Amino acid sequence: MVEALRDERRYIQRFLKIKTKGAKVEPLILNRAQIRLLDALDEQDRQGKPMRAIILKARQMGFSTVTEAKMFHRAATARNQNGLVVAHQDDSTRLLFEMTRRYYENLPEPLRPMKRASNAQELVFDNPDKDPARREKRPGLHSRIRCQTAGGRGIGRGDTLQMVHLSEFAFWPGDKLATLTGILQAVPSERGTMVVIESTANGYDEFRNLWEAAVNGENDFAPLFFPWFEHDAYRMPVPPGTEWTPAEEELRERFGLDGEQLQWRRWCIANNCHGDERLFRQEYPSYPEEAFLTSGAAVFDNELVDRRLRDAPEPVKVGAFEYKSDPENPARIWEIEFIERPDGCVKIYEEPKKGWPYVIGGDTAGEGSDWFTGQVLDNVSGKQIAVLRQQYDEDLYARQMFCLGKHYNAALLGIEVNFSTYPVSLLQLMKYPRQYIRKIPDTFRQKFKESYGWQTNSLTRPVAIAELVQVFRENPEIVQDRDTLLEMRTFIRNDRYRPEAGPGEHDDLVMALAIAHQIREQMSMTPPRGQRSTDGWTKDMWEDYNRASPQMKAYLRAKWGKETNEQ
Repeated sequence: MVEALRDERRYIQRFLKIKTKGAKVEPLILNRAQIRLLDALDEQDRQGKPMRAIILKARQMGFSTVTEAKMFHRAATARNQNGLVVAHQDDSTRLLFEMTRRYYENLPEPLRPMKRASNAQELVFDNPDKDPARREKRPGLHSRIRCQTAGGRGIGRGDTLQMVHLSEFAFWPGDKLATLTGILQAVPSERGTMVVIESTANGYDEFRNLWEAAVNGENDFAPLFFPWFEHDAYRMPVPPGTEWTPAEEELRERFGLDGEQLQWRRWCIANNCHGDERLFRQEYPSYPEEAFLTSGAAVFDNELVDRRLRDAPEPVKVGAFEYKSDPENPARIWEIEFIERPDGCVKIYEEPKKGWPYVIGGDTAGEGSDWFTGQVLDNVSGKQIAVLRQQYDEDLYARQMFCLGKHYNAALLGIEVNFSTYPVSLLQLMKYPRQYIRKIPDTFRQKFKESYGWQTNSLTRPVAIAELVQVFRENPEIVQDRDTLLEMRTFIRNDRYRPEAGPGEHDDLVMALAIAHQIREQMSMTPPRGQRSTDGWTKDMWEDYNRASPQMKAYLRAKWGKETNEQ
């Protein structure tokens, strides 16, 4: 009996009981996913570290059950162990407290620690005797577990906590980070303490940011992802004669699924997800990125974005342009050279071809954005072939764009001028040969005047975004850069249906790419003579091509793999 008290897993599976979906009270038998969580926490403890885990999961895999069990074992067998459970809504708080109370009520009598009554949703393991002398002689464990709902004031403040379980963090109301900060301050950063944050995804929010920080090693939380097919209960018998769709066969191949898992997935989509496969992927993800799909709010097709992320190539070069400059003359630079370095601001996916036409769209820092960006397109195919992204001063940005444009055969440069005209003005002083020219109405002379640079406004912005969405949908292979694709995944429609970066995200690369596609008409869209294919097109192909917009023409050339002289 004493050994079982000390052995956490034996204690959990021998003495703790749960209420099953069939309304039966049965022993808690750990499943594969629960064991993997305990293994990860135990490994941190063996290394002398505080136990910290953030869990991204499919629904109903039992992590609340096993986390409450771990906390209960500590509180019911050791002294001075204070635990806090925080759920996203009152009903969930009540259910978690009932789970903890059920553990206590179904313990064998000799194992039940003394319990003092509490009016709150709290188990307090102290001597309930009202006589101070007897209570002092036999005080009890002085341990407790309290369950609260997120959104209340002062949760965790003023306490010292050894164990914390934060349930469905992505769905907490109010200021989630402020509540989390208050709770974490109450947990000493010492071996033996535990914090488990678990949630299904809820779009691009604070939980997603915490998860990404854990994945990148920016905090001490172990990132643990649990796909739906890791849960043994998610399977069903396969009816005779069942045929799988190509998409299901792809899932089988990619994740090693069997027929019973695919059958459960098919059933769940039809019955629990209202036939919405996108909803299934968010609630029951197969890989981490899929969990954060912004269902219904995404501007770009996230399925295409995720597929492209899996296949996106690595850049052939990463670095920055170096040059000599004249301190007395900011417009003069010479001896330009591309220097490779891993922290460079320029990623090159394809080197320039002799005489080939290129365009570069640029988005400048402003309106809360820290980034200056540039997107280089092959102007024949519309393919993204280089990316610039860095936090610059405006003059340094203009010089890098000057060098990038020169590197790509004096590419057409179209830089946004909404927040500053300085980069465009400096490029003029540097005598850059090709800048995008926009027409501005001159109401006094009833004419148009021409100015350098791209202006994003209520008329140009929706068109630029809509055309980029169409081009990407029809030919996703034109986007090669992972950072750009990641921005596309977090580019959503706000409450007013305006496309923009999600909370805490950036859209500088997306906007630079949209600008690059918009300025293409001012640059040749055909390859130089001698580099065009002599393969002929059919009559139908020519008819489709001649009716198409410039952007669609580029798409058709890329799709058919042929170039042509205009007819």
